[in-house]
Amino acid sequence: MDYIALWGGPHPILTDSGGYQVFSLASRRVISEQGVRFQSYLDGSVHELSPELATDIQAQLGSDIAMVFDECTTYPATAKETRESMERTLRWAARCRERHAYLAGNPAGAGSSMTTPGQVQFGIVQGGFYPELREASASGTVALDFDAYAIGGLSVGEPTMAMYEVVGQTAALLPPEKPRYLMGVGMPDDLVESVARGIDLFDCVLPTRNARNGQLFTRSGPISIKNSIFSDDERPLDEECLCYTCRHFSRAYLRHLYMAKEITSTTLNTLHNLHFYLDTMRRKQRGYCVGQVRNVPASLPPKVLPPAVTKSPVNMKFVSRI
Repeated sequence: MDYIALWGGPHPILTDSGGYQVFSLASRRVISEQGVRFQSYLDGSVHELSPELATDIQAQLGSDIAMVFDECTTYPATAKETRESMERTLRWAARCRERHAYLAGNPAGAGSSMTTPGQVQFGIVQGGFYPELREASASGTVALDFDAYAIGGLSVGEPTMAMYEVVGQTAALLPPEKPRYLMGVGMPDDLVESVARGIDLFDCVLPTRNARNGQLFTRSGPISIKNSIFSDDERPLDEECLCYTCRHFSRAYLRHLYMAKEITSTTLNTLHNLHFYLDTMRRKQRGYCVGQVRNVPASLPPKVLPPAVTKSPVNMKFVSRI
């Protein structure tokens, strides 16, 4: 079955390269110039992943957007460790770019197929929390002329303000005419702050993972639906939300489903959180058009948010597309 076609419909599908997933297997992997050798957490079997193989797999999957294979550094990491990792990521990025160009020019060649003609490839800027390394990574990655650029290596345990600072500094180094993607972020207020710093695109497990665990986002702030105070609460999760869950079910019923461990709880909670995130971004987009991005908070009442470190223009053509 063509899962990409089934899931994507008219919307673009992005696949990751596996770099972060390998990062999460720190005790089970060995990194070399060739790539990564790691053990499966399921059965202990050994696997290898290289920049070329990561590119081939994404070409075969048929996604619209493919990511380069990168190495994500831990937090904290020394300047020496971060530099070595960043420079390796640049060399891997060049190999990914070369392989992707070859596959695009030879769709049926070399035992691999580019199943989505026109698949684009995003480069990833690393460099940890060292401004000079972020600058070097951005310069080297931009020189490879990717279709768009991602900021990686964040949301790995660092303080929130440190993340905002790196986002602002790095976004300002990237071409304003190409999309800028912040990987693995984040909470609703993180989206607000990052859009103000020039970010166009996000991905994060939070809305779905938190939904499964009973945390639901509203304009009044997050709520934990398992709390007993919602036992007889006949109000919707969010009075202003137009999602299917809020239009049809009460907080009391959603709590009942969660406490009863009904699979419907996961479905309804996920629908709501995803709608909330999408609605937050739509409101940010409208706010940006009138110069009010940071005055459109993810939750109400608005929090006092720290000032943006760097103002970068948002790629509105790309934002409006998604």
